[in-house]
Amino acid sequence: MQSYQMEDSLLQETIAEVIKIARKAGNKILEVYDDIDNFQVEQKDNNSPLTRADREANAIICEGLKNLTFQCAIISEENKLLPYSDRENYEYCWMVDPLDGTKEFIKRNGEFTVNIALIKNGKSIAGVVYTPVTDDMYYAIEGQGAYLLKDDNKQKLEAPNYNSTDENLSIVCSRSHLNEQTQAFIDNYKNPEKVSKGSSLKFLIIASGGAHIYPRLAPTMEWDTAAAQIILEEAGGKVLNAETGNPVRYNKEDLLNPHFIAYANQQN
Repeated sequence: MQSYQMEDSLLQETIAEVIKIARKAGNKILEVYDDIDNFQVEQKDNNSPLTRADREANAIICEGLKNLTFQCAIISEENKLLPYSDRENYEYCWMVDPLDGTKEFIKRNGEFTVNIALIKNGKSIAGVVYTPVTDDMYYAIEGQGAYLLKDDNKQKLEAPNYNSTDENLSIVCSRSHLNEQTQAFIDNYKNPEKVSKGSSLKFLIIASGGAHIYPRLAPTMEWDTAAAQIILEEAGGKVLNAETGNPVRYNKEDLLNPHFIAYANQQN
């Protein structure tokens, strides 16, 4: 496999364009969101919901990525997945969830996001997460920090420092999934405060300083987490395989994530 080193200037230029693509996709999602009688909800083979917003946002993102100067393969939740015999040779690839939190979209609670990550040799090295309802644009590039763009302002993100023995830690839970294993994990902490969030916002609330830990001891897919992982990491946090303690990796043969724990800046 031939190695290609992407220059920093091209990476920065590329992510600036991806931010525009994410916003365009988010605007299309909002159009559908406001057309409540025409969501066109259907069930996929895995019983997860699919809406017109998922399909139309995916088309915008894939078209936008294909028009970039920098070109690599696209892995999207809504695209046909190529066999691993093809994917294993990717040095770079995009990992896309055009509408993360479709259940939250259907519930109309605003907690859904557009997620686009750039993967290099299994590691997320850049990510963009856009929240259409609040017009919050989060992004990060490896080694360059994590930021929130809002109302023409740019804010650096820093995950909070904490010790695992601290009382009243804020632990983020899924809006739609809280199982016994997760509750048992939470019970190990002293008087924890549970914070419920949908979609990849669970990572971003930690990166923004609003929580400390997010245990995900239930199934997720790589496109659910890739963009938000690099944002949290660049804010000072970690996203670790719950069994091995190693960072979560991408473009595996099975795109199902391991159970993982996302942490703010743990001091002990």
